[in-house]
Amino acid sequence: MAKATTPKRPTRDEFELEDLGNQLVEAKEDGDERNLTVWGLTEKVRGRITVLDSRTRLVHIDENGVTRKIPFLDIMKVSYE
Repeated sequence: MAKATTPKRPTRDEFELEDLGNQLVEAKEDGDERNLTVWGLTEKVRGRITVLDSRTRLVHIDENGVTRKIPFLDIMKVSYE
């Protein structure tokens, strides 16, 4: 019997991850709303980044008064769109 496989998250090198981290820090400091492209979600997540938790590696996003916690490695892109 064949085992069902889920698509794997794309791998990124340390430079891409560092750049993404810098974009998230900048977005948190600015306090502006940003769109995040998240792996596994069809729609973009839009909101303000409130917490970058290095211990749990979660990014807390305030989305219309509701806090969503998204794993750092699941974030593919940060944009203003």
